[in-house]
Amino acid sequence: MIPPLMIEEALYKGLQIIAVTDHNSCGNAGAVMEAAQGTELVVLPGMELQSQEEVDLVCLFDTLEQAEAWQAQVDARLLPLQNDPERFGPQYLVDATGKLVAEETNFLQGAAQIPLAEAVASVHTLGGLAIPAHIDRPSKGLLRTLGLWPSNLQVEAAELSPNMRPSQARQRYPFLPDIPLITASDAHWLDAIGQVMTVFVLKGPPCIAELRAALRGEEGRRMFVP
Repeated sequence: MIPPLMIEEALYKGLQIIAVTDHNSCGNAGAVMEAAQGTELVVLPGMELQSQEEVDLVCLFDTLEQAEAWQAQVDARLLPLQNDPERFGPQYLVDATGKLVAEETNFLQGAAQIPLAEAVASVHTLGGLAIPAHIDRPSKGLLRTLGLWPSNLQVEAAELSPNMRPSQARQRYPFLPDIPLITASDAHWLDAIGQVMTVFVLKGPPCIAELRAALRGEEGRRMFVP
């Protein structure tokens, strides 16, 4: 999963926009964005935050500066632990070619001490888009972790795992709010990139504002799960 191979695989699969959302970190997003320069692929920097409730939240931004500002907030609320590479695996930071440049020593696998609703509000304040991740999954999925949909959660979409279709989710979880349900590959290896996706019909270059407008169905923009 080094940047040039990720870009090559995404383009091979016909994708036009991807996001880099490592667990509690945006440390490698810049390298993937740099690797995509000169191609038609848009890379959004982001993070898969694990909230205080142990619910995963996809946080997407337009710029690396926005993502790094969010990273600073998350770093201040991470558990004060050091990573144990022997137990949890190393946390590598790479450059655009995939060369190792550093190793993150903070423990990224635990829950950041940020409540879910607060995290959503903070991402919105930075101009980003916050989407609860794989809500149907037993581990760190909102529905399976909390057993309900929080009444104070103001999001514009929710993501399903690759194993569930939106129609199935509506039938199984009739209490879901009337918001778009998207799917994404949640790829942790190259072959998984693009296995499932959401199609966004936009009127301008892919960006957070256009994605948000498509989720809202504004002025002919739309989204659907193929």
